[in-house]
Amino acid sequence: MVDKCWLSSYDSVVAHEISPEKRPLHEFIIAAARNFPEKVAVKQGGQQLTYSEFNRLTEIVAGNLRIHGLEKQNRVAVFLPNCSETIVAFWSITRAGAVGVMTNPLYSETELLHQFNDSGSRFVITNDLLLSKVAAVLEHTSVEKVFVVPASEEGTSIVPESARIAPWARLLEDNHGYSCKNIDPCEDLALLQYTGGTTGISKGCMLTHANLFANAMQSQQIFHVLQPGQEKFVGVLPYFHIYGLTVTIILPVVLASTMIPLPRFTPRALLTLIASEKITCMASAPSIFSACLSQKDIDSYDLSTLKLIISGSAPLPVSQMELFEQKTGARITEGYGLSETSPVTHFNPIFGNRKAGSIGLPIPSTEARIVDVEYGVKDLAPGEHGEIVIRGPQVMKGYFQQPGQTEMVLRDGWLYTGDIGYRDEEGYFFVTDRKKDLIISGGYNIYPREIEEVLFKHPSVKEAVVVGARHATRGEVPRAFVVPVDGQTIDRNELIDFCRKNMANYKVPRDIEFREALPKSAIGKVLRRTLRDEINRQAPVSD
Repeated sequence: MVDKCWLSSYDSVVAHEISPEKRPLHEFIIAAARNFPEKVAVKQGGQQLTYSEFNRLTEIVAGNLRIHGLEKQNRVAVFLPNCSETIVAFWSITRAGAVGVMTNPLYSETELLHQFNDSGSRFVITNDLLLSKVAAVLEHTSVEKVFVVPASEEGTSIVPESARIAPWARLLEDNHGYSCKNIDPCEDLALLQYTGGTTGISKGCMLTHANLFANAMQSQQIFHVLQPGQEKFVGVLPYFHIYGLTVTIILPVVLASTMIPLPRFTPRALLTLIASEKITCMASAPSIFSACLSQKDIDSYDLSTLKLIISGSAPLPVSQMELFEQKTGARITEGYGLSETSPVTHFNPIFGNRKAGSIGLPIPSTEARIVDVEYGVKDLAPGEHGEIVIRGPQVMKGYFQQPGQTEMVLRDGWLYTGDIGYRDEEGYFFVTDRKKDLIISGGYNIYPREIEEVLFKHPSVKEAVVVGARHATRGEVPRAFVVPVDGQTIDRNELIDFCRKNMANYKVPRDIEFREALPKSAIGKVLRRTLRDEINRQAPVSD
């Protein structure tokens, strides 16, 4: 029996459990169109769709996908930046009973080929600026049809039609509309969400309609300040990422909110959009906060309409959180999730106790435990470090066509996250590191996150990451990569002395390398593996 001690720390209006309803995802659109037909669903530039129009359009696109030969549970890759067509495409695919494969528009041809082939995608939806990448790999895939969106808002680009390539307009031709009537929410997939590949080969997480439906209902509970029919969401997070998809494409439809995509992020473009459109909710990441706060004229933008900012993907420094709240008047809540969990599993209360450095509390209908790292069977006491394991209706069905990998992470209904952490007496969880990032030096377990927290306390450190470097006798030793605050320089020896004063000697980085930037994923997560691979190509260090 799991001790759900965290329930007493919930905001008072948050239910402990969500309704066990398991329904097709597109029922959210139907409900929004019925309750708020004239509310704007999608707005980009001078074009917009009401929920009544959005409901009809997704029916039409679903119908045309069927007319072109798409069958239930076929995969459709969406290879687009954040734009209104990405939103329409995702909802139309799931409405047709097919499976969306959201694809990073920055992918190289090699990465694209892997995802198309691994997913077995039959159709691809892309735009004319990205078409050359698709065309370069098309003959090496089983893709049968590519639909091409005009990249310009005027929609004037001309795509030469062929047996395999057709304009997006073909999917907009009027028909009776279609909604798949025999979707099994617990078995049928709505999304094949590929992991970021930061710890190895990218794998497809099989997320069912029930998984995504549940996580949307859970999110509605924990983000309770958001009111149906009243909100405007800015789409700054990449839609191809599960965090961006759930919180800025699915949740807004649950709430009959307006979705306003930002096709290309710059701090100025985001701040301008928030001010001009009177955005009320933004899902963000630490790198976005940092970029906005670095704008010298940030105070000239009216950000007062923001009521809730959702932060995830990486830890948000407390100083940045407090400063952004001062400038906006919004509440910032920080949480945690994975591609394998649709993705949300933990969040700090909006009005309750937000603990610095914590990923928060397991969300409604979600259980979490800390177990021993070696075997994953022994439950650990509060304060003890171990692997975080999670159970709930949002946990994936498994990895696509990878039963061996699935068995490694799904055991008796529990997802073994690979993240190391602990929980306190009140049920707040803390992530200290990835299991694979743990540094074992001379028999000591060293958690990189602990060292990074110390480095962040230095006033001249803007960003920092620590990885294990091979050592001739100790196995590994910590090595730090640091980005100084703009316009400042840091003395290496002085920073090492600073570390020595704030941590045990065996944790002090053996070397610190200063860089102008750190390698990051599209969601702003530092790619430790890239740095680790880089230094492991070097000879082991020695005393």
